Amino acid sequence: MQLYLPIAEIPVNMFLIFGMGGAVGFLSGLFGIGGGFLLTPLLIFSGIPPAVAVATVTTQVVASSASAVMTYLRRKAIDLKLGTMLLIGGIAGSALGVLLFDLLQSLGQLDVVISLSYVTFLGAIGTLMFVESIRAIRRRKTGVAVRARRPGQHNWIHGLPLKMRFRRSKLYVSVIPILVLGAGIGFLGTVLGIGGGFMMVPALIYLLRVPTGIVIGTSLFQILFTMSAATVFHAIGTQTVDLVLALTLMIGGVIGAQFGARVGQNLRGDQLRLLLALLVLGVGLRFAIDLLIVPDDLYSIAITMGAGA
Repeated sequence: MQLYLPIAEIPVNMFLIFGMGGAVGFLSGLFGIGGGFLLTPLLIFSGIPPAVAVATVTTQVVASSASAVMTYLRRKAIDLKLGTMLLIGGIAGSALGVLLFDLLQSLGQLDVVISLSYVTFLGAIGTLMFVESIRAIRRRKTGVAVRARRPGQHNWIHGLPLKMRFRRSKLYVSVIPILVLGAGIGFLGTVLGIGGGFMMVPALIYLLRVPTGIVIGTSLFQILFTMSAATVFHAIGTQTVDLVLALTLMIGGVIGAQFGARVGQNLRGDQLRLLLALLVLGVGLRFAIDLLIVPDDLYSIAITMGAGA
């Protein structure tokens, strides 16, 4: 069944788009990620203009995250205070991201920047997560005890000023790195159409030492509201949000997130991190291949969206 997208100005298979939303929603609930890092490339590979894909995916991230957040709230697996601090930084970062997005779009460099950014970020973060998760699995199989976070165990972040206590996560740390982390995720989410959970989750675990059981729900809480702000900014500023595409993705995403959140409770933390690392590396590799392959048409006519007649 063909579905016409008014903003993207192309027809698409409705069931294909619905399936993409459901699959990415499942991953969102499973890993505590927005899923945009996977859905945005899938839409681009399917022929959706990058500007429309990035802006519209923020709406799907909101829907799938909201569905999963409700599940984690019922289980009391969210640090609301920590999530609120991350959210404050995230909204500020989203506002700056929209300004850069609009500038790159007007210069005609948005597509290249998106591709290069995906290759760089996904390659680096995926490799780090893969190496760490493999080490954790090996330690567990050989019987070597994995060193857990202990009260009083600190790193350089714990020496920063403006400290705040987060009782749910059993933390007493500076709000500076929390606000910076939230701002960075919000900025990248707006520019690249990603929820940022694949960066947020390892950062909370390894830098702030948030307990694994609290990380996923807290990450989703921040992603939910940050991407809500990004959606509003895109709708008003860049006007590239395709509501027909967004609604189709949302329906699939909400359904998939519920199943993912249930499955995620039955997997070990190191297993979740390994699977997430493989996903991140796979998407980054796909973008790298696209950048290296010579296109069939060396020249193309670019139409700037939103330009006046």
